[in-house]
Amino acid sequence: PSYPFRIFKSHFGPPELPVRKKGGKKIKYLAMVRNVLDVAASMTDFYSAHTDEFRHLWGGFPPDVPPDVRDADGFHPAMKDMLPGNPLEGIYWGYVNSWWPYRNDPNVILLHYSDVRKDLKGSVAKIAKFLDVKLSSSELNTVVNRCSMEHMKKANKFHYYMPLNTDSTWNNNEHFIVKSGKMVNKGHVGKGKDKFS
Repeated sequence: PSYPFRIFKSHFGPPELPVRKKGGKKIKYLAMVRNVLDVAASMTDFYSAHTDEFRHLWGGFPPDVPPDVRDADGFHPAMKDMLPGNPLEGIYWGYVNSWWPYRNDPNVILLHYSDVRKDLKGSVAKIAKFLDVKLSSSELNTVVNRCSMEHMKKANKFHYYMPLNTDSTWNNNEHFIVKSGKMVNKGHVGKGKDKFS
């Protein structure tokens, strides 16, 4: 079936998105949060997943630091960068803080990653209901399959592009931000506690 809406993916939250503003109330927003330690563990792998071409374009950022490296305080640079007062604090803390006050708005659904991983089928059904999308049993099973970690890793269609970049050293047909096969990692729940405890 076709539905009269579009999907737009963003890392932004309010106030950049007009959740309660005129016109914005007609838009439905799905936001997802994850345990901060799991995000930090994921970021340690994500730092080293970036391509050399992207690092060159961004002045060496993010540093190519192996996931098991720690500084004198026991922090991986990715985790330290995410702490309050550091350059990437908004990636986690800013995002969670921006969505939290809107969690009960009728046009917002705020999900927790661990809940989705525990019950993917139930979560897909919940999202479909929120979007007023009617799925047959077969369609629901297809969506659940395509949202599984196994399928996403196998499909390997997740690349970050920079289509608006005008730097002459960047070729949008050949260069990617993240190395092939590295965008979808393991998706474990609790990895951060194991890694940083």
